[in-house]
Amino acid sequence: MEISGKVIEILPEQSGQGRNGTWRRQEFILEIPGQYPRKVCIALWGEKIDQIALQNGEEVTAHIDIESREYNGKWFTSVKAWKIEKTQVSSPANEAPDFPPPGDTPLEPLEGQDDLPF
Repeated sequence: MEISGKVIEILPEQSGQGRNGTWRRQEFILEIPGQYPRKVCIALWGEKIDQIALQNGEEVTAHIDIESREYNGKWFTSVKAWKIEKTQVSSPANEAPDFPPPGDTPLEPLEGQDDLPF
């Protein structure tokens, strides 16, 4: 499964010791656009943290696995990214401006008219 959106927060990296050795995990919050934007917390594990090097504000597509586990009668759901593709967004410097170029004549009030409404 894959979801696309903007990285709005990168949480601190966590690490610890498990039965298979040392583990590392870093979660980030992805905002999915729409009429009602949704936020999803996604985890990166191990060397993918360094390989991907996410930055706040980046547009990405995350390929994810969703898994639920039961522990002591409660269910926990995790969203793990196994691949992240960074979306290329054109920079505003390369886009045409949204306003017309300045005209030949400056804007000045007409003679005899006050520019104040009172």
